Amino acid sequence: MPVTRQSHAAAAPTAAGPSTPPELTRADAERILGPRTARRLATFGDGTPYVRAGEGRRILAWLIDFAVYLLAVGAAVVVVSLVRVRSGLSDEAVTVLALSSLFVVPVLYGLCYGDGRALGAVVTGTQLVRVADGGPIGAKACWAMLIRTVLMPALLVVLIAGALAGAGGDAPGGSQVRVSIDRAATRRLRAPGLR
Repeated sequence: MPVTRQSHAAAAPTAAGPSTPPELTRADAERILGPRTARRLATFGDGTPYVRAGEGRRILAWLIDFAVYLLAVGAAVVVVSLVRVRSGLSDEAVTVLALSSLFVVPVLYGLCYGDGRALGAVVTGTQLVRVADGGPIGAKACWAMLIRTVLMPALLVVLIAGALAGAGGDAPGGSQVRVSIDRAATRRLRAPGLR
């Protein structure tokens, strides 16, 4: 009876180790990063692996950016008040300028955010990137900062009010366009050429 050899590629997976590329990537990630960090392993739309930022770091980055936003809005209101005293602006004009600062400040702060690294991201070691390919968010940074500082807190208030009123607290569906990555862990993951 002739003896046939089974090719390595067609062999069934063994208990000794992973056999498919995603399993190999996860196993390599656990070896490089440790099992706890490797649990946050994900891939961009183009298949490139990355490490998602932890929940605590994302919240801290948001809190820092929100604090910068509040300080900048406060400074804008003080400037508008000083201009009113010196130039005699009407109360309506001061009110419009103060309210518009709530939307103008995050757009201006977003101009510093094109590479996905506002002050909160710099302090926490994270970066906001596109889900499709991991590239910088670029010109949409102004919109991203407006969402982070104005629209998300407003949505949270609406959801809490709705939950308290018995309307349910489910968040609306949608697709994720941006994601916060752990820069140091992603750099370590890519250092040996893991793809």
